[in-house]
Amino acid sequence: MTDPLELLATDRALARGRGDPCATLCTLANVDDHGMPQARTLVLRDVADRLAVFVNATSPKFPHLAHVSVVVWLPSLNVQYRLTCTTEPVPAALVAESWQLRPVVPKQLDWLYTRVQAQGTPIGSREALLETLASLLLPEPLVAPETASGFFLLPERIERLDLNQENGVHDRRRFTLGNPSWHEEVLVP
Repeated sequence: MTDPLELLATDRALARGRGDPCATLCTLANVDDHGMPQARTLVLRDVADRLAVFVNATSPKFPHLAHVSVVVWLPSLNVQYRLTCTTEPVPAALVAESWQLRPVVPKQLDWLYTRVQAQGTPIGSREALLETLASLLLPEPLVAPETASGFFLLPERIERLDLNQENGVHDRRRFTLGNPSWHEEVLVP
């Protein structure tokens, strides 16, 4: 039986090897307070042999991440994955450790969200944002704020669409998590 998570890991590694700019990204979708669908691009991380996304608790999306849909598009392979997931919090110690691997500017932004203004809130101008960020006092040593958080993705269903077929007929498969393994179905594309 094919394990779709192993297949996804293999495809992402191949895409990274090809320099695919989307190999480390995903589009995460959820529903907001008003029942409206919301989607955004996030970094898809491999943490403790599991898929995870990191967010800041000040983000408007934060309270709505219990059930999410995730799309991984790998243009260098012409392959798309759609995952239907529940989530589980990444332990704080693992968040703090992973946070240290972030580039400097996202670290600064996490502290801006925590100390000055929540993520996604209006600010007067781009210049005001840059000035606020430049004047922000950061802790020494630079550690993750308590608002830094992450969620493991727990896929319950995964669809893989391979558009790279010589005959032009896409290969679409659905994998549904059963007890104890995945069940695979071929779908009409």
